[in-house]
Amino acid sequence: MAAALYQSSIKSLPLLARGKVRDMYAVGDDKLLIVASDRISAFDVILDDPIPGKGQVLKELTDFWLEKLAHILPNHSTGVKPEDLVTAEERDQVVGRAVVVKRLKPIMVEAVARGYLIGSGWKDYQQSGAVCEISLPAGLKQAGKLPQPIFTPAAKAEVGLHDENVDFDHVIKEVGREMAERIREVTLRLYSEAATFAATKGIMIADTKFEFGLDANGTLHLMDEVLTPDSSRFWPADGYKEGMSPPSFDKQFVRDWLETQDWGKTPPAPRLPADVIAKTAAKYREALDRLTA
Repeated sequence: MAAALYQSSIKSLPLLARGKVRDMYAVGDDKLLIVASDRISAFDVILDDPIPGKGQVLKELTDFWLEKLAHILPNHSTGVKPEDLVTAEERDQVVGRAVVVKRLKPIMVEAVARGYLIGSGWKDYQQSGAVCEISLPAGLKQAGKLPQPIFTPAAKAEVGLHDENVDFDHVIKEVGREMAERIREVTLRLYSEAATFAATKGIMIADTKFEFGLDANGTLHLMDEVLTPDSSRFWPADGYKEGMSPPSFDKQFVRDWLETQDWGKTPPAPRLPADVIAKTAAKYREALDRLTA
């Protein structure tokens, strides 16, 4: 396995921002170079230890889903090769993990689709019988399948802070009713088609989040990462059982280990043991292999 990339250091393009995982560079006025690093975060804290190969998995899975779902709406892809935009010395930082995308105006709403009751949705349901003010039937269990998938948006938070669940009226205030309804429609369609496909591979997609942006003509585009273990809950169908939190193809080993440590879930996080890093890397790779085989 290639050495992990914790942070890119491309000097041939202007650095615009670093997120929890991605580093973003300007390519002229109309495109971006986005590098998926091997950084990993847990409890909204970026850890000091990278997960080797994680960035490549995120990039390959996103490419796979963008192609599979391209008939639903346009996406940010340009087809430009990242290695053509950097110096020879910088190519190792972009090959297999970077993409060149359209520069879009981001919509400041996390578009979340849920097919199962887990995570913050389960907590909200226990308190109010609803998720994002969508009333649900009584008696549902943790990880239970919902009668139908629901759109449960969240307001985007700054790095280090939690996204906050909001209702549909919040989305309307952000983008207007027509665009809000369009976002809800495509979010649920993207989720449903992806979940149906993943089921044929033995993977259940419990929930996922999409990000959207607008081009200069106001056309809605799918952007950022799509249906990866970082943006979705992937469960192995053979490990699923209602009433408990199923195992998943993501940072579960990292979270579980951190929960055993004496720390306040604020930086700096404890350093990860080698076996936790290896198991996490293997789970990310397994998700890619299963879905794209």
